[in-house]
Amino acid sequence: MPSPSAASDVPSRATGRADPHGRRAARVLAVCQALYTSSVSIDLTLTGLVGYTLADDKSLATLPFSLITVAAALTTVCASFLMARVGRRAGFMLGAGVGAAGGAISVYAIFHHSFWAFCAGTATVGVFQAFAQYYRLAAADAVSADIKSRAISTVLTGGVVAAVLGPALAAWSKDWLAPVAFAGSYALVTVLALLSMALVAALYRDAAPHADVAAQREPARPWRAIVRQPIFVAALANNALGYAVMMFVMTATPIAAVACGHSIGDGAQIIQWHLVGMFAPSFFSARLIARFGVLRVIGAGIVLSALCGVLALRSTDLPHFYAALACLGVGWNLMFVGGTTLLAQSYRPSERAKTQATSEFTTFAFSALGSLCAGQMLAHFGWTAINAAIFPFLGLAALATLAFAWSQRRSPLPASGM
Repeated sequence: MPSPSAASDVPSRATGRADPHGRRAARVLAVCQALYTSSVSIDLTLTGLVGYTLADDKSLATLPFSLITVAAALTTVCASFLMARVGRRAGFMLGAGVGAAGGAISVYAIFHHSFWAFCAGTATVGVFQAFAQYYRLAAADAVSADIKSRAISTVLTGGVVAAVLGPALAAWSKDWLAPVAFAGSYALVTVLALLSMALVAALYRDAAPHADVAAQREPARPWRAIVRQPIFVAALANNALGYAVMMFVMTATPIAAVACGHSIGDGAQIIQWHLVGMFAPSFFSARLIARFGVLRVIGAGIVLSALCGVLALRSTDLPHFYAALACLGVGWNLMFVGGTTLLAQSYRPSERAKTQATSEFTTFAFSALGSLCAGQMLAHFGWTAINAAIFPFLGLAALATLAFAWSQRRSPLPASGM
């Protein structure tokens, strides 16, 4: 497909300065991201253990956690089109309200020792995740093209708080509803979701996508024309494949660490520092994109993700586990922020809902597959195979990025940081 003109590829570059509403929206959404990620961190820390306790068939122990991602994948398209109709403020409140219900269902399931009710509770939290994944896109849409990466990074910094506090909150709250262990932690999921709902209701206001008048007037292109753009293909490859690789390795890591002779506490700490690696780079990833360009930053993310596999294949001692998962976290962040920056520049305002729905559904679907396949592959082929398997997928992300870079040489876009 011939590269269209710059004006038809992305909304035209505007003022280069964030308006006060855009900055305020990003800060509010960063706090919402912290609340949401804290609730997911509780699920990440405890759901496998609770599932193992509740399941009669122990091979199903990881199903409740996987259902979070599966439910998010199934919901994300509806979430995008619903918010296009009713507004993002109403959608974010609805998502948080459903997340609060999911926490309450999980508490009920633990009290009544019902594995399938617990699955329903965690799947309902996945609906919250589907809506929350649009926080970063809402922030990006509220600012001009040259500072979209800054808005995306601001929102993702909220995850740093959750990465540090999430496991601690899970341990602190697990005996709130004693003598029933862990029910209190899922009650905290409800509290965090309700806090997010109240914050959005009080402080967040919808705004029209930031674009110039000409871009606002441009008609929507057919879906096929949008998804065939090199910029969209590169964005989707880095978001979906980067997320899938991260979930694939992360899901297997605690089990693999224990199998390699390390303690359960070691496994939990490896994941905790991996989460820090996922979100801490958001403090500076936008600056890296501004200085070096989004394509170089994405390339660094792919290299770091690949380095995870190299380190994990080299040794199974504890320092290599920590180093590998730290590289994976930082690599995911650079790929995800870079991919989202490209995504936010791949559509016109009239194309926002269908483009974002396509990207988010594909990302969650790949993430769910990565999570679901990790346990089976680890059980049948081992930790070595898990890490060797990531290289072809990272290679595909690199090829898509290089293809977009080549298209830029032929017909460069006016957006900053390319």
